[in-house]
Amino acid sequence: MAERRPLEFIGNNAVLHSDGRVCETAEDFIRSPHFRQVLDSFIDGLSQHHSMLLGIFGEEEEHFVSRIKSFLDGLKSGGESSAVIKEKRAVPVEERDLLVETLVLLLKLKASEVPAVLKDAERLLKDSGLFMQFVDALYEHWRRFDRLLVVSNDRHNLRPRTVIKENIEKLNSLIINIYRDIRESLMGDPPRTYRQVRAGAEMTVITQKHPAFPLNGVYSRFALVPMIRQSIIAPPLILNPPMNKRTGSFEKTEKNPAGLFDVKPGDWLCYPAKVGELIIYVYFHKVFIELGFSLCNLFALAYDSELEKKPDAVYFYGVPGDCLDQIASFPTVFFEDADNGFLTAAVPGRDEFGYFGYLKKMMLTLHNIIMMKKGRFPYHGAFVRVILKGGKEANILLIGDSGAGKSETLEAFRKVGDEYIQDLVIIADDMGSIALPASGRPKGYGTEIGAFLRVDDLGPGYAFGQLDGAIIMSAARTNARIIIPVTPFENIIKGHDVDFVLYANNYDETGPDKPVIERFNTCEEALSVFREGKVMSKGTTTTTGIVGTYFANIFGPPQYQELHDEIADRYFKVFFSSNVFVGQMRTQLGVSGSERTGPEESAKALLETILKQP
Repeated sequence: MAERRPLEFIGNNAVLHSDGRVCETAEDFIRSPHFRQVLDSFIDGLSQHHSMLLGIFGEEEEHFVSRIKSFLDGLKSGGESSAVIKEKRAVPVEERDLLVETLVLLLKLKASEVPAVLKDAERLLKDSGLFMQFVDALYEHWRRFDRLLVVSNDRHNLRPRTVIKENIEKLNSLIINIYRDIRESLMGDPPRTYRQVRAGAEMTVITQKHPAFPLNGVYSRFALVPMIRQSIIAPPLILNPPMNKRTGSFEKTEKNPAGLFDVKPGDWLCYPAKVGELIIYVYFHKVFIELGFSLCNLFALAYDSELEKKPDAVYFYGVPGDCLDQIASFPTVFFEDADNGFLTAAVPGRDEFGYFGYLKKMMLTLHNIIMMKKGRFPYHGAFVRVILKGGKEANILLIGDSGAGKSETLEAFRKVGDEYIQDLVIIADDMGSIALPASGRPKGYGTEIGAFLRVDDLGPGYAFGQLDGAIIMSAARTNARIIIPVTPFENIIKGHDVDFVLYANNYDETGPDKPVIERFNTCEEALSVFREGKVMSKGTTTTTGIVGTYFANIFGPPQYQELHDEIADRYFKVFFSSNVFVGQMRTQLGVSGSERTGPEESAKALLETILKQP
């Protein structure tokens, strides 16, 4: 690991920095300042609790033991709290140095042989069983961190495969083998079972400074922020970000947030994302580094040639301080920078905004606004191309809010239609846009190469069958999420005819007067349902019960409602005039007891409807 920057601990993240070099030998690694940081943090944590593992350094100080006993006896008789309970056990630097040297010798010598070389190590190894527990706990302490690696390639001399071999795999093997060598030295024999877990970096980015930064003015301060040029992850990953839900709305502001805060380039990274046909520079602060790294599973990374011109938008995620609170009633804001010809957005760096939804949804809000300004219809929904055996095709757009049952229905469709389906191609999982070509049917486009899905509402075959490529967030909490790649970028950008436009209604229970799939007879009837945008909230935000959102899309259309109204009226008239099937599908995902059966019924009805179409 490079010496030029320290290992950083940011929340539960351990962030290593490298310029393409790692420690070559196990001895170098154990004596490195990075290992010492990990060791010190581990010992300091044990010291707070006076852990028995510190027994390798000798018995607890008798004076403390007697005082803590007196304190506990006093509590029994109603005594008050004492500072003694907060005291830490001191482990001097000399003892820590001795531990490091002992670990170095254990790489090659048996525990019984070490004292002959390092006499003071005898007391550390007096209880070899306790020492082994200490080593095991230290190893797990390290592995409990989300381990990230930032490799600087400003000299343009590193290839991704070289980084994988010489940084990622070498570091992983080094750490695992150090642990195994020390353990075998203590046990005397190799273990009967080996677990080939990952102990090095779980997520890696290769960065470069932008060679010809295309922005000026207040944005020029970000010229030195490293730009991510490749991402390398070792899934499945389980992350636990500070927040598991999103709240509030994205507000338009009349003040450019880019000039409101100081910029330290070393605290930021930039992910230049391809959001459909757009390029958005996403600058994320290190407080949300694990969320920024996770973008690679959702949005394609821009090529070098695509960075030669100005981006379509710039987004600052994790702005320090409270400057954004001064310019809007809720500090998740965007700004039309007319002087530079693009949009700017910003979200604070406080824990309450540490949810991936703030990152993803603001990017899609910027996309939707730009699409509307181009005269396109932005949608919040899933768009898939269904190819049946024999060549029959249908391109289906399911519009609806989060938790409406779009993804669940499509997964159920994949199962119930297995005998009929030749291919099911995902074009958009969450958002996209529709364009009206000079001739022919309306064309649909996507934005993301991945999906950000609720684990709770998906069948085991879906959620767990794709874990090998997944990033899982908030697994133990409500609204647990999974980010998985689902489609190549070429699919989302190609443009596909729109054959079905269905509103995903998750709140109505089906019956004689409420069929699973209902086709609207008039444009006005359709617009009324789509405009209301009703959904039974499933806990993806802080809302509950049945709520209504303009076109089920708070991400741009409500902020530009006059413009969107004109676009929607024009597009829905074209849908009807070009014989697009426009209707609603009752998924029943929000109906108690129908969370599983509802999407299955919807899938069967959708298959029947497709088969009946000429």
